[in-house]
Amino acid sequence: MFEIAVEQGFASAHALRNYKGRCENVHGHNWKVRVVIEGERLDQTGLLVDFLSVKSLMGEILDRIDHQFLNEIPPFDAINPSAENIAEYIYQQMTGRLKNTPVPVRIREVKIWETDIQSATYRP
Repeated sequence: MFEIAVEQGFASAHALRNYKGRCENVHGHNWKVRVVIEGERLDQTGLLVDFLSVKSLMGEILDRIDHQFLNEIPPFDAINPSAENIAEYIYQQMTGRLKNTPVPVRIREVKIWETDIQSATYRP
């Protein structure tokens, strides 16, 4: 099994619904996201998937939520913009776009940090 990981960041604000405490108020984070992709074989070049392709795909997805108030944009206007839900959202957005790779790959996990010491992970 082969595995690659790509990390990127974005900044956004959110307010947790149905939460009692400071995080129910609007506040922001400089988020860090790591996407781990795995597969059983490499392409003819010796790559699982091109780092630059993954970085570009992540950039497209993160640009949509960068410098936004997450509570106002779908799907977070309907679901709570928790770190856990954001990680699953990134997974869902990336999974459909990884189908045209030269070799079959899958996302093993998406990990997102709100701070340097707090993170959430989504694994399908």
